[in-house]
Amino acid sequence: MDGITLGRASLWCTLLLWAFQVCSGAVTVKVSPKVEVLKGDTATLPCTHTVSSASSNTIVEWYIEEQGTRKRVAFRRQGGEGNSDDNTPLTGRVTIEENFTLTITSVKPSDELAFYCQVTAGPAGVGDGTTMLKVFFAPEKPELTKPSTQAISAGEPTSSEIGTCVTMNGHPQPRIIWFKDDKPLAEVKDRKEATYMIPSIVKEASGLFTVKSTLYMQPTKADKDSVFQCTVEYSMPEDQIKQTKSDTITINLNYPSEKATFSLLNTSPVKEGDTVNMKCETDGNPQPEFDFAKDGKVITGQGGLLTLKSVKRTDAGQYKCTATDFDNLDADLSGVIALAVHYIDPMSVTPVEPQIVKLEDKVEWQCKTKASDNHIVHWKKGSEVLSQDGTLSIEKVSYANAGEYMCVGGVPSVPGLTAQTSVNLTVKGKPMIENPTVGEVGKEGDMVTLKCSAFGFPIPQFEWTPSGKESILLGDNKAVSTMTVQATAEVMKNGVTCKAGNTLGTDSKTFLVSVKRAIENSAEGRAFSLLLLLFSLLLSGLFVVQTL
Repeated sequence: MDGITLGRASLWCTLLLWAFQVCSGAVTVKVSPKVEVLKGDTATLPCTHTVSSASSNTIVEWYIEEQGTRKRVAFRRQGGEGNSDDNTPLTGRVTIEENFTLTITSVKPSDELAFYCQVTAGPAGVGDGTTMLKVFFAPEKPELTKPSTQAISAGEPTSSEIGTCVTMNGHPQPRIIWFKDDKPLAEVKDRKEATYMIPSIVKEASGLFTVKSTLYMQPTKADKDSVFQCTVEYSMPEDQIKQTKSDTITINLNYPSEKATFSLLNTSPVKEGDTVNMKCETDGNPQPEFDFAKDGKVITGQGGLLTLKSVKRTDAGQYKCTATDFDNLDADLSGVIALAVHYIDPMSVTPVEPQIVKLEDKVEWQCKTKASDNHIVHWKKGSEVLSQDGTLSIEKVSYANAGEYMCVGGVPSVPGLTAQTSVNLTVKGKPMIENPTVGEVGKEGDMVTLKCSAFGFPIPQFEWTPSGKESILLGDNKAVSTMTVQATAEVMKNGVTCKAGNTLGTDSKTFLVSVKRAIENSAEGRAFSLLLLLFSLLLSGLFVVQTL
């Protein structure tokens, strides 16, 4: 009997359990488990349902959960109007559509909540689904600043502040990662470690997060050129992980000097007249005090720079720099430069005085100098090089040889190191008039200007026949007389005579005067002649055609 009773009880329990499942499963609600949206955008939360039996009294309600209690924000009856509830965090920003989708405008970080879509279908029962709304907002570019304290000293037993990284207005909470020389540093919060970070997080009234991290280290000398940077890592929709880098900083690190370097900054060989710069520096920071000496005698520099202006050959010698670093007095902090100053002496010419040589006689000069290195000497007249061995010799002097000659010396191994001097040659002889040019006038009776050029020394005197208004210009062993006269019939017939004379003789030349042939000599005349030729050829062609 007990067994029968027990069997019936089990059967009833099974039937009751089946009935409960049917009732609870009569309303099926389908929602998106997660909806992602950017702050300020519009979020759309869909909700669909099915009811096992027809119901005319179906109502769909959307709830949020606040402090463990559900609070309704919007509802809509089947076939009715959508309504939103007052005095909720979403009031004025939420609507429920005809298809029961919940729409939230101007989404805030505080809207990141669990949303429940509850469907009540009368006798068919109640069902619901949960959607988690995720709100995202990219933080600002991180700002990396150095501490306002003085420089950090290498080898200190305690950690020093390297910098502070701050990123603002992000959601969800972003993360700061530190980098040293482009390599990430492990996140350490234990202040007993040599390298650690002190983080802080502030949730602003807007619901956005401001994250700050301060880096502490015990830097060594090897960190003197290290570059530090921080990166903010944050989440965005569709499981994206993004990063934004800060600007970089370097640290002002103090460390003792171990060696000194003394270097000549001039890139070319030093020559007399140059400004010489020599720099002394150590591998420490800050730079210590420097002392300078030349051949054992103390001289004055400016910091680690020694400047010599307009140097002379006497400035050549051994220069020494000595640094004193009180953090490492045992180190040998000195350097030596053997400074060479190149020079070239003034050019020496023999004979030194200007030379007056008779026409067709011989003249010779010797030129030499001394220099700090192999040097060259050559003679020039204008741009023409006449000799490269220091001797200039002219066997038969002509008037064309008169003028100025330059003796130039140089040191090829030292750019710009040159010296030069000049001598003057005057050729003595009777006048020699250059070939005359024909004077031209527009018509008889016009004024004509003639130029008579004559070599010779002593300076020639000019006589024109017939005479006119005259001016004289003197040059190298040459005189030019310019005379203006009327082109009379006699002048047109016989020309004008120029006579030049000095104590050694005379010379004369006749200058012809003629009327310009305008058509032949002008551009218009040449064009007219060309047209006549073409016209003649055209007529010839027409004649040939007619004959054929």
